[in-house]
Order: sequence, then C-alpha cells, then structure tokens
Amino acid sequence: MGEGSSNNQTRAYLMKRFETLGIHPRGKLGQNFLIDLNLLHLLHQSANLEPNDVVLEVGTGTGSLTGAMAQEAGVVITVEVDSVMHEMAKQEHWDKNNIRFLFADILENKNRLNQEVLAVVREELAKSPDRKFKLCANLPYQIATPLMSNLLLTDIPPVSMTVTIQKEVGDRICAKPRTKDYGALAVWMQAQCDCRIVRIMPPSVFWPRPKVDSAIVQVVHNEKKRAKIPNLRFFHEFVRALFFHRRKFIRSVLCSAFKNRVEKEVVDRILDEMDLKGEIRAETLTVKQILALSEKFRELFPPEEQTVLP
Repeated sequence: MGEGSSNNQTRAYLMKRFETLGIHPRGKLGQNFLIDLNLLHLLHQSANLEPNDVVLEVGTGTGSLTGAMAQEAGVVITVEVDSVMHEMAKQEHWDKNNIRFLFADILENKNRLNQEVLAVVREELAKSPDRKFKLCANLPYQIATPLMSNLLLTDIPPVSMTVTIQKEVGDRICAKPRTKDYGALAVWMQAQCDCRIVRIMPPSVFWPRPKVDSAIVQVVHNEKKRAKIPNLRFFHEFVRALFFHRRKFIRSVLCSAFKNRVEKEVVDRILDEMDLKGEIRAETLTVKQILALSEKFRELFPPEEQTVLP
C-alpha cells in the first residue's frame, strides 16, 4: 500500500485509537476491521484501480483502504453510517481532494439503494466519458447481498466489485448447479458477471474477530452476458420466484409464481418445448437454461406487464 495507508489498520493502532475516543466497534453495524495488512493490500490491488475510476467504498471505517485507493483512482466515494467513523476518516485524510465522504446508509431498504449516493456516483461518472465505476470495500456482512444484487439492477452497474464478504455468501455467488449453495444469488450474479473467490480469510485477520470465515470476492461485469437479458427486473423477480421454494418441483413453482396469469397447460407446454420435466428442481438448471426459461414466460406478456411478478 502507499505511504501512510497501512499504519492505521493494525490491531494495536485500532485498539489505542478506539480507547482514546472512548468507543467500541459496533457489531450491529458489522464493524470488523481487516487488520492483516497483506490482505488489505490484496483487496486493494485486486481491484486494479486506474486514474479514470470512480470507486465506491461502503464502510469507510478508519479510512485506511480509502486512502490507499485514493492514490490510484480518480475519485473515491466512501459511505459510512457511523458518525464517529465518518469524522475519524475525514480527519485522517483531510488533505486529499479526490475523496468524497458521505455520511449515509447505502440502503434505503433491503430492496432499494440510497438514491442520493447513486446520484453522487452518476455526478462523478458524468465528468468524463472515460470514467469507470467500481466497487471496492470491506463490506459489513449484513449489507453485502442486497448491495451487490441491487447495483446490478441500476443503469450504472459497476465494471467490477472487489469486496470482502462472508465466505458463505461468496460460495453462494460462485456456486455451480446441483450444489447446496446454488440458488437465486448465483444465477442473478453469474448471468451478468464473471465471479471468483480471490482468497479465503480466517476470523483471525479481523478485529474484532467474526465467528465465520470471510473471503475476498471479485465480480466482473460482462456486457455480452448482460445484453442477453432483455428485461433485467423481470429476470430478477423470475429467478427469485424460481428458488423461493427450492425443494419444490419446478412445475409447481412456476404454476404458483404465475397463478391467475398463466394457465397450467401453458406452463406444461413451455417445459415440454425446453425438454424439461416438471419433476425436476430449479437447482438442477444451468444459468443459460434459467435465462431461456425466463424469456419463454416474459414473452407471454405485453411490455407494460413485464415488471414484477405477483
């Protein structure tokens, strides 16, 4: 990492700084600080930041990763929900004019991102046609899935998302069909992106220690994949419905999801056209098959009804 970017992320430094301020890490906000400087460096370097990048960081913390990224990116937009952490990081990096500190919650609710934060991202992207949007962060566990999923629903999907998250979530993002972790999250992410686990991390590399393993995960947006999805929102809801009752047979799931909108005979016809038996489960289908199935159902409705499933 660059000069001055690593000295404020060791366990000893953090404990002393927190003691001086009379505060403690807040578990309910997912405050687990990455104290292994080599892994912090790996997270930052894996993002491959460049001068034309607009980087979103969620969970500023002490600002260690923030400062390192600011040395390479065009601008870093860092979001923190804890007022003390927000002010601490601003004081640490008062001299850097390419960091925008936002005191905000990135989520309005689990299904909607903070529109004011997205407005700042759009504002920075608009300053040059060459600018690229990336997410790089040590994410609080509880927001990882809704943040990453919902960013792919926006009109400004990140070029890449390089994050530390709970290993279990990383496994679900990268899972293959016919495995226990394969579900709606894997299909949604892999239908648009290339996903990989960069490194698995034990609890000991964080302070305070979480109770589970973590992972650095990288999700790279694939424009060719995304172009094959005509209606993102329909596909998103279709995938969620398909795995809502993952132990049910696919015919039953589809009949339930499209109840009062699609006759059972039509469901049977579509499955037959795709050479799929009604007694299989969604977890046996590939991403390609699920996308094709989604399109069969989307085409049954006029555009104004291709919004959200009931």
